[in-house]
Amino acid sequence: MSNKNPYPLTRPDTFLEGPQDRFKELWFTLKVGYHFIRGFRKLHFVGPCVTVFGSARFKPENPYYQQGVAVGKALSDMGFTVMTGGGPGIMEAANKGAFEAGGYSIGCNIVLPKEQHENPYLHKWINIPYFFVRKFLLLKYSYAFVVLPGGMGTLDELFESVTLMQTGKIKDFPIVVVSKDYHAEILDHVDVMVQEGTISPEDKDLLFVTDSVEDMVQHLKVNAVARFGLVRKQPKSRWWLGESR
Repeated sequence: MSNKNPYPLTRPDTFLEGPQDRFKELWFTLKVGYHFIRGFRKLHFVGPCVTVFGSARFKPENPYYQQGVAVGKALSDMGFTVMTGGGPGIMEAANKGAFEAGGYSIGCNIVLPKEQHENPYLHKWINIPYFFVRKFLLLKYSYAFVVLPGGMGTLDELFESVTLMQTGKIKDFPIVVVSKDYHAEILDHVDVMVQEGTISPEDKDLLFVTDSVEDMVQHLKVNAVARFGLVRKQPKSRWWLGESR
């Protein structure tokens, strides 16, 4: 039997390969820091936001895409900036709903060799090469998170958001999971985790599950707008830093 790895790394310089040359490790750290600072500068004046998560693969004729448009419009009508991962599919739909409603629409786009590219319904966007930097930015500026049907990446974003709240790393911002049928088995597994004691019963309360955009709006009015307020102190722009709103 051959010991050769049938799934070799496609990038021999990946930071997950293990210990590297010290200068290479330092260079990687500086690049990551650079992209964090780029994100902070680009998004400094965008709030208050709601981040919408969902699949990049749904086409405009898909009912979930249409639901995403309705979600984006509703959030914009509430006065929120709509933030997404900036790509196609559900992300595009939510941005489109906000854009066409006259709201503010922004995206944090991940740089990938295929599938992901910034959509045409963005007033402002930033391209990020690292998933962990992008996920941080998608969480940092938002008062709530709306999860529409998606794949592994969407579930990763959902459960990372829940984990950060569960562990007290961020406040208990509302998380709205849209589409009961699509998420039914995942929600059943959440019940299993409660029964087995791997999560606390109150952790389940971090998720509000609905099929209704109107119910989403009412939930956010109570748990985001009334609780945290839509208006927060906006930082002043500094001309000597090249900043503009």
